[in-house]
Amino acid sequence: MYLTYKYLIIMKAKHITSIISFFFFCLPAIIFAQDWPQFLGSERNSTSLQKNILRNWPEQGPEILWSVNVGIGYGGPIVKSGKIYLLDRDDKAGDIMRCFNLSTGKELWKFAYDAPGEVSYPGSRSVPIVDEDYVYSCGAYGDLYCIDIKTQKNVWNKNIWTDFGGEKIPVWAVTQNPLIYNNLLIVASQAPQAGVVAYNKLTGDLVWKTPNLGNESYVSPTVVKIDGEDHVVMVTSTTNNYKYPDLEHILGNVVGIDPLTGKILWKYSNWNCVISVPPVVDAGDNKLLITGGTSLGQQ
Repeated sequence: MYLTYKYLIIMKAKHITSIISFFFFCLPAIIFAQDWPQFLGSERNSTSLQKNILRNWPEQGPEILWSVNVGIGYGGPIVKSGKIYLLDRDDKAGDIMRCFNLSTGKELWKFAYDAPGEVSYPGSRSVPIVDEDYVYSCGAYGDLYCIDIKTQKNVWNKNIWTDFGGEKIPVWAVTQNPLIYNNLLIVASQAPQAGVVAYNKLTGDLVWKTPNLGNESYVSPTVVKIDGEDHVVMVTSTTNNYKYPDLEHILGNVVGIDPLTGKILWKYSNWNCVISVPPVVDAGDNKLLITGGTSLGQQ
């Protein structure tokens, strides 16, 4: 599904304050006032621990407390300690990390870097992650940044695409929502020389990388429990022979990885989905829920 936002809107619904990125041609995606510091929430599973959340909006809609203009895109905001962080984008210039006051909508600071360019469905791509004093984000051209939220200065940055032999950017750009595991920042490079990579979250030093795991996808790594142990799981796509009929037809992979070493622990190689986007869901009992769907292929 492709979403495009133009405004960041905050609304009040009874005693629950919600942040909403307003999406055209789509139902709103809602993030609640409880801290939501990364992609899919505090536990990275789309679940809020907050109670007494309204199941239906009032007939007149929730009260709008404030709104600000942002660029078009497909990313989303996060919330931590009364602040909102959003990786915005201007295709003519580059990516822009923006920080807003949750209560007032006032922009507190922004950090921009050069990364011009436009791909199909232009605009932002990913959701940042906040950890202690730092916010991390990955832009559409593979620019991975660690920014100090107190000084608003760059601590370290890498490029997860070009650093590992990537040349022509993927069709819909690099689409990664960074994952923090202990002292590691984990993202999927999917460049020719790397699949998933892990950096020291404070220094940016490369700690481990896997080999390339298969065809490009738009999935972010997820941590699940297998026999009580943490595994990082990544999903790749089936070859898009509809767009590239001359390429060898290769099915997608679902790969389990040791989060501390990058060692490949297991692999399922019969995943048939041309454009994989959603991450896996830990369904318990050593089971994973894997979803995907496009008009180009079957699951």
